[in-house]
Amino acid sequence: MNPAILIVNSGSSSLKADLFLPDGMRQSFRYLQIGDDHAAAFDQLLADIGCVKLAAVGHRMVHGGDAVEPARLIDDAERERLEKVAHLAPLHMPGNLLGVDLCRRHFAVPQIACYDTAFHATLPELAWRLPVPTDTGLRRYGFHGLNYAHVASRLPALLGEAALGKIVVAHLGSGASLCMLASLRSVDTTMGYTPAGGIVMGTRSGDLDPGVMLELAGRYELPQLSDMVYHRMGLLALSDGESSEMSALLDSSSAAAGFAVEYFCRQVSGAIGSLAARAGGIDALVFTAGIGEHAGYVRQQICEPLEFMGFALDEQATDATMLHRSSSKPILCIPADEEGMICRLTRSVIMSRGN
Repeated sequence: MNPAILIVNSGSSSLKADLFLPDGMRQSFRYLQIGDDHAAAFDQLLADIGCVKLAAVGHRMVHGGDAVEPARLIDDAERERLEKVAHLAPLHMPGNLLGVDLCRRHFAVPQIACYDTAFHATLPELAWRLPVPTDTGLRRYGFHGLNYAHVASRLPALLGEAALGKIVVAHLGSGASLCMLASLRSVDTTMGYTPAGGIVMGTRSGDLDPGVMLELAGRYELPQLSDMVYHRMGLLALSDGESSEMSALLDSSSAAAGFAVEYFCRQVSGAIGSLAARAGGIDALVFTAGIGEHAGYVRQQICEPLEFMGFALDEQATDATMLHRSSSKPILCIPADEEGMICRLTRSVIMSRGN
């Protein structure tokens, strides 16, 4: 029997794993709200997967730095390189790397890093360059690339030749960004140097006036400011501390919660319009990730201002994938599947190594 592939997404306070078996079956394991006790969660994962034989372990890496390959073998040099870019995604990378270290201790099989940033290696210079001195070495990277790659792989079967057009994909979850695809490749995106930029998110503000950051830097020490940037802004701040979760805000009757939802929808609509203006129009719109897939009210509020661009939701749609009216440009909902994409990339690396 061919060995299985284990996919690990080790976050700041959670451990998620998917086991892809040789017979095509898939088992999912979720250990949420584990705090700092990743080792205990990992021990539970070992017990839950049993004695299955593995070919490799694939890891989600939120930041790949300058890596343009979608996946790489994690040898000692690559592990050291990833440590050096961990500060660019402090919410994610420490947990990602801890997952690698735990797996390297327990599995004598190749560990493969799959990068959320690599899908955006096709960005033109107009999209990735920042208006700062070049000797700073700072640039826009873009994120959520594993799911954007998954969405791009689904589009030809759903849209035919139209999949090669200009398509905006809205990855809307606790972290959120948008990506413009052309010929199924990333040509523009909203996130920048770190996953804190772009549109407003659960606890992250998205783009801010630099003067605001300078003002805050004068009021707070760096650790306090870093905590605010990653944990106390975004929907949480807009709702006056009520919640960072869209589902909770939608269930709330408070004015602050309603304002946060309206603010989010307005920002996403504006980002779609901005991407469309830079591209000279768009041919289709895709919603994905937790909010994008499940919050129908949010999709409606985002699409309502876009009717002048030819997009109109069918509120009575029974197709879970195609959400548009017959007279509208395509509006799709494609469930996120980073794990499936990581499995494909991991298998590709293993095959290329002859394992």
